[in-house]
Amino acid sequence: MKRIFVKFTFLFVCVSLINTLQADEKVYKLSMATTWTETTSPLFDAAKNMAKIANTMSNGRLDIKIDAANKHKSPFGVLDMVKGGQYDMAHSTSYYWKGKDINTLPFTSMPFGLTSPEQYAWFYYGGGMELMQKVYEKHGVLSFPGGSTGVQMGGWFRKEINSLDDLKGLKMRIPGFAGEIMAKLGVQVTNNAPGELYTSLERNTIDALEWVGPSMDISMGFHKIAPYYYTGWHEPASEMQFIINTKKFEKLPTDLKEILVVAMRISAYDMYIQNYDMNASAWQKMKTEYPNIKVKTFPKPVMDAMKKANLELRTEMSKDNPLLKEVLDSQDAYMKKVREWTKMSDFLYLKDNLE
Repeated sequence: MKRIFVKFTFLFVCVSLINTLQADEKVYKLSMATTWTETTSPLFDAAKNMAKIANTMSNGRLDIKIDAANKHKSPFGVLDMVKGGQYDMAHSTSYYWKGKDINTLPFTSMPFGLTSPEQYAWFYYGGGMELMQKVYEKHGVLSFPGGSTGVQMGGWFRKEINSLDDLKGLKMRIPGFAGEIMAKLGVQVTNNAPGELYTSLERNTIDALEWVGPSMDISMGFHKIAPYYYTGWHEPASEMQFIINTKKFEKLPTDLKEILVVAMRISAYDMYIQNYDMNASAWQKMKTEYPNIKVKTFPKPVMDAMKKANLELRTEMSKDNPLLKEVLDSQDAYMKKVREWTKMSDFLYLKDNLE
């Protein structure tokens, strides 16, 4: 499996395309469920682009039909549907399955962890793909990176956070592992459905919420209610995922397997840069039309408390989960290696050139 995940090259793709023209003309139909609705851009775009790329590269022999969440009605059930054979593929994100399998958590993003470029390097050159397959093989599926939102913002708050006391009793929508960290600091954590977020904030059901970043937040309108916009810490490299039923994948001809893998990799990167552009455009519009938005970073005592809670929870989780510890240790070791270069290149470049 390692060669399928990592070792393909664009030369191989070119050869595959030539072979496609000489191969049988049988059309292989695949069905894909997404966690997203069709209007959830750029998340749904990644799935749509992947299907289009695969179809074009295969000369029409790969035909992938996509059902959005409003069609299959089970946005957080897509892993089970692929495992059970109702769908051949899915597009979602790995940390949604932590309740079923805690080992899936790190493949989306971890608080204070790898950035997107660092995490992609870990996936493809640092052993991440092999570890991800080790986690997912018992579920009968293969998992591939499916597009990153990059560093997610820390959330919209009605009131400024000046100390740890300001977090105690605060009602906040923040899911996943970050929610557990916030809960440890006294936050009343909820995980409202996306369609309920604006109304919950407007009606004071919640005091704050975390969504994604300007690219997706602008259409939700949170900035009209909660003016304090905090920078990120909890999801520095939020990676989506493509899932495919292993038995279904193995039945594909060799050239179509390779084409599918390449289509997933290309569409994942395209989503990352699409979202980067969308963030820049949305933020430009936000700060122009809503100059009252105040961008804040959490005070150092708050950040220190978050980091402490993060380490304590990670240690606790890993104690009875050796595979989770193996994944987290791998990420930590890779970050120790790659972060020095990130600081020398990106950080110091920006530090010396910011106006």
